[in-house]
Amino acid sequence: MSDKTIWVLADDRAGNNSQSLGVAEALGFETEIKQIRYTKWVKLPNCLRGALTIGIDQASAERLKPPFPDFAIAAGRRAAPVLRWLKKQSGGKTKIIQIMFAGNVGIKDFDLIVLPEHDGCKLIRPNILRVVGAPHRITPERLKSEREKWADAFKDLPVPKIALIVGGATKDKPFTPAMAQDLADKAIAFSKTVNGGSFLVTTSRRTGAEQEKILRDTLPDPKYFYGWGNTQAENPYFGFLACADYILVTGDSVSMCSEACAAKAPVFIYAPQGGVGKKHALLHQQLYNGGYAQPLNGDMNIKEHKPLNAAQVVADEIKRRF
Repeated sequence: MSDKTIWVLADDRAGNNSQSLGVAEALGFETEIKQIRYTKWVKLPNCLRGALTIGIDQASAERLKPPFPDFAIAAGRRAAPVLRWLKKQSGGKTKIIQIMFAGNVGIKDFDLIVLPEHDGCKLIRPNILRVVGAPHRITPERLKSEREKWADAFKDLPVPKIALIVGGATKDKPFTPAMAQDLADKAIAFSKTVNGGSFLVTTSRRTGAEQEKILRDTLPDPKYFYGWGNTQAENPYFGFLACADYILVTGDSVSMCSEACAAKAPVFIYAPQGGVGKKHALLHQQLYNGGYAQPLNGDMNIKEHKPLNAAQVVADEIKRRF
């Protein structure tokens, strides 16, 4: 058992936290989560925030007291100055791992910068590591545990079980009712190619009430449908990934696509022409080229794939370097 320690700087963005925790868990060292809260000053550009705690509240800064860890990990632009401050305060003891590009300011201070291949950044430096997709917390061990947990809940549903993981609108791209209908129609067409079965459906906060209703009404029974915000039942998302025979996922979320590809079931991405941005489209093509997924377009070669685990790639690189 290693005596090395990790701090994960966790903020108000679940996707960022999942990436950082995925890397920490893959490393297997003793990990402590340091919750940080931002103030209005976080909107300042990082060139003004420097290697300081400007932008986080006093309670957050007080949590970052010595003894300092061997590694500190964070994701996103906003936490980057805090990582640099930690390294400075530790006298260089703490190796700092930045996930996603935070700009050129202080770039040499980071011991490792993890960039997704699809982000389009062309910068080449010895402290930059590029990965396909996003780091996440889905491992074979977790899938096994979730399969054991959820198997009974889905046992009466006919096979094959088809998971439909639905995101929705993004900042730049809508998820319209017409798109929801198209997704449902394509999911039904897919089910016919695999001789029926049943659907395991989950929506997100970005799906929209009308769109969710279309999916619920159009997809045939039998199905297991979990609507976003349902407080009467536990979210079965990880159970779906673990138990599905096939996974259909909307292409609007890097995290959802990456997590879907961590399971062994064949993955099909719904990304209609013009429905996703340039970076998402590039990610999808990388997943297709790597054999991790296929487009949900009716032209399918159904096969299993090697699970995608960027967090393990990052952890292996950290161990190799440090």
